Amino acid sequence: MSFHNQTVLPAVRKWKELEHLLSDRRYEYIVILDSHIAQLKDMVKIAGQAGKKVFVHADLINGLKADEYAAEFICQEIKPAGIISTRSNVIMTAKKKGVIAIQRLFLLDSIALETSYKIILKTKPDFIEVLPGLMPNIIEEVHAKTGIPVFAGGLIRTKEDVKMALGAGAVAVTTSDKELW
Repeated sequence: MSFHNQTVLPAVRKWKELEHLLSDRRYEYIVILDSHIAQLKDMVKIAGQAGKKVFVHADLINGLKADEYAAEFICQEIKPAGIISTRSNVIMTAKKKGVIAIQRLFLLDSIALETSYKIILKTKPDFIEVLPGLMPNIIEEVHAKTGIPVFAGGLIRTKEDVKMALGAGAVAVTTSDKELW
């Protein structure tokens, strides 16, 4: 199982990284991590002109506070394929606006995991991104308990890490490591 026949979702931080991916036919979906509000619309537009769909990490946009108003602005003005966020109000706003909503979870311990299950029941995201992505048992558990497809991200450094996450049931891996793109 994969995400639209794509097992790796390249996560870019800079214009040059995005430009590098525009002509790469292996990737239909790209994640924009760090960005500046003044550049974001152009980044998404240029990616779209190249046939790419973009997931914007709302929490990492410089110049915007990650809240429901920012999510509304992103959906209406930037028009990405999806929004990634750790914030429930951002995820719920994205869903209301018909944008793919990806709930990012930092799973540091069992308390964070249990809290995350409560959040997921409330937000009902389209996808869940589990960080760090090097926990096969947790990837399996989160998918089994929620029934929501899982992306694995964070600390994925080798091809073996990618295979392990996918083998555990992740539909894709998000990574900013260019060697894994």
